[in-house]
Amino acid sequence: MNGYVIALDQGTTSSRAIIFDQQGNIVSQAQYPFTQYYPSQGKVEHDPMEILQSQFHALGAAFERSGLSAADILGIGITNQRETTIIWDRHTGEPVYNAIVWQCRRTAYLVQQMIADGLTDDIRRITGLVPDPYFSGTKIEWILNNVPGVRARAYRGDLMFGTVDSWLIWNLTGRHVTDYSNASRTMLFDIHRLQWDPGLCDIMDVPMSMLPHPMPNAVEYGRVRRGIPGLEKLEGVPVCGAAGDQQAALLGQGCIRPGQAKNTYGTGCFTLMNVGPEAPRSQTSLLTSVAWQIGGQTTYAVEGSVFNAGSSIQWLRDELGLIATAHECDELAETVPDTCGAYFVSAFTGLGAPWWDPYARGALVGVTRGTGRAHICRAVLEGIAYQVADLLELIEKEGNHQMDVLRVDGGAAVSDFLMQFQADVLQRPIDRPASVETTAMGAAFLAGLSAGLWTDLSQVQQLRHTQRRFEPAMAPEDAKYLLDGWHKAVERAKSWVR
Repeated sequence: MNGYVIALDQGTTSSRAIIFDQQGNIVSQAQYPFTQYYPSQGKVEHDPMEILQSQFHALGAAFERSGLSAADILGIGITNQRETTIIWDRHTGEPVYNAIVWQCRRTAYLVQQMIADGLTDDIRRITGLVPDPYFSGTKIEWILNNVPGVRARAYRGDLMFGTVDSWLIWNLTGRHVTDYSNASRTMLFDIHRLQWDPGLCDIMDVPMSMLPHPMPNAVEYGRVRRGIPGLEKLEGVPVCGAAGDQQAALLGQGCIRPGQAKNTYGTGCFTLMNVGPEAPRSQTSLLTSVAWQIGGQTTYAVEGSVFNAGSSIQWLRDELGLIATAHECDELAETVPDTCGAYFVSAFTGLGAPWWDPYARGALVGVTRGTGRAHICRAVLEGIAYQVADLLELIEKEGNHQMDVLRVDGGAAVSDFLMQFQADVLQRPIDRPASVETTAMGAAFLAGLSAGLWTDLSQVQQLRHTQRRFEPAMAPEDAKYLLDGWHKAVERAKSWVR
């Protein structure tokens, strides 16, 4: 079958649309940024309508630039920033509050109460997650508790909750659904039975009438409805694939066998390993999520998250003014042989795995009078690599698989300096793909598998090609020395605020 698929890649800072052909080549694309809101310390919000408008604008622009007709488009796949929480009126479509972003830490006090109530083991057993403000459940609870009149409207059945995939699908098709991978990031979903858990909904006081219907990742969710401004030509095109951005990237990287792993260097860092059809229970602080369900077969992933990675480079540029572009950070880092003993911990919004400390804050330590701009830039880049190294060490233990090579993607993966340093501290090869658009490719693969453009996972795996491989060049004892210093720096950043 010949044809094309469109991937909607709704990220934390921008919305993109990319059209792929059957060989996995990009035909056209469009991207639009949207506003980040920081109401106070530790709080991060988006305007749901701005998310929607930017994504629809990108979709319409990519389609027009392609020169294709609607008949050429076999399906639309969606991938999205996960955990970000939106509640809207089912009758008017109006959001009741801004989207609370995955990075937001405002619900830390709710999570602390759950931990104090002894719920950690139950949450871990049912959802594969650890109690943390990162996930959607307590974000829903916060909106219901703090926006006047909203809880009563929810109990009347007037409101809907969704992560960003649900918000986009509902506005595209009129159907209130989600996919298993996004549902598994809410802290309300039983990843073993693949359904919402009434007990957890009761604990977080979330009416189940608000929740979308969970579905597999490569099925038709609905078709583009009539009358969407700018998308009239796409009316009737099926929306037939969806996955959270990190699960989509795992698929886009061709990690279809247990033991294969990838790391995405985006706003945050997200390291996932395919662990096959059985969901392991973490004995530490890693997460187990649904990677995807395709053709009735469920695949799970073990995951560790770094909340701030690329955002720390943006901080150097936008808040400190130390660099003019992200590439300048690389250039400066390469002008010095080391950091002169400095370490940077990018805990702007707390620490994710393996520490899960919402009260940690960013720290620059080991600074001397000789520390200069280049040393700080290098420390920021090295700090990203150290966090990923910590995650991989745990993931290999939890997943019971040894990783041969780490596949990488995301904006910061273009940095040769960062990739080489990552290989050095990991003591493993790094494989960077020819196309860094692996998240969008994963969404396209899901839509294409559903629509019949591709027949199975082995076929889409062959569409992933290596651009460069980075081999370790540092002695193991030197890597250990650097990591030991890093762990001392992390201890200084932990539990900074209460």
